[in-house]
Amino acid sequence: QVRVVESGGGSVQPGGSLRLSCAASGSIFSVSAMGWYRQAPGKERELVAVITSGGTTNYAESVKGRFTISRDGAMRTVDLHMNSLKTEDTAIYYCNARVTPSYDRRRSNDYWGQGTQVTVSS
Repeated sequence: QVRVVESGGGSVQPGGSLRLSCAASGSIFSVSAMGWYRQAPGKERELVAVITSGGTTNYAESVKGRFTISRDGAMRTVDLHMNSLKTEDTAIYYCNARVTPSYDRRRSNDYWGQGTQVTVSS
């Protein structure tokens, strides 16, 4: 019943910018954290950035100073502003939401979006 959808992927030149958006919807009581992960061909999925309901953020060292994660007040959407993009940023980016469903407040489950492709090339 919980749905996570990403948008905003695309192709950009090195040094360019891109904004990814993620929206969580469905039978949600609360969202404790939302974040972005990415996976490049032949590599493991890695954390890019995460933000908690309290506003605390955490970034991968490789994106610090270039990427910014933000959320809305209801903790239902999260954006990833990516600046000074490098070819190394090319990957499929996945949104993750840690959700307590409305039907069971004891639980906290991770939900994933389908992924959106980000390609940085000349």
